[in-house]
Amino acid sequence: MRNRQAEVVKNLSDRELLINVYLTQGILLILSVVIGVILFSEVWFIDEIVEFNLGNMIFLGGGLALFVVLIDQLLMVVLPEDKLDDGGINERIFSNLSIPHILFLSFVISFSEELLFRGVIQTHLGLFIASGLFAIIHVRYLAKPVLFTVVIGISFMLGILFEFTDNVLVTITAHFLIDSTMGILIKQKAHS
Repeated sequence: MRNRQAEVVKNLSDRELLINVYLTQGILLILSVVIGVILFSEVWFIDEIVEFNLGNMIFLGGGLALFVVLIDQLLMVVLPEDKLDDGGINERIFSNLSIPHILFLSFVISFSEELLFRGVIQTHLGLFIASGLFAIIHVRYLAKPVLFTVVIGISFMLGILFEFTDNVLVTITAHFLIDSTMGILIKQKAHS
């Protein structure tokens, strides 16, 4: 399965790969809305999981993002490159995007994934199921134990942050800052 997926990804152009990322996020967003309406029994379920608290967004979300990015950079220094190689997918996605596009894509990813996994699934099924499902959708990391462990760790940290704040905006902020920072670093590395 993974080898077949890797072969399909190799045959996609960078543009087709990016379109697939957007399609996947669109599917996750639709699932969030449909499952959210069913589980919360109302269309405006988002009111139950959102509170605009700028302090928590900046200090807790930003603090978690800073921690994750620093750990990631440390791993890049101490581990062999092949342990952190996702097959070049992230490099293909981010290296040729403009910084505004990286920010936009990171927002789309963080919004759709956090709404589904924290706001809907974790709220109803708990931290472990939400974090496990979050890790599994990042299927390309399953064959890479270090990357998969990192994704599980990030997922649990985001989940614990949601448990602590009951506010999906805080986890969206953290996820956005992680993805956008890593995307910009990938772009800079590719062009240096």
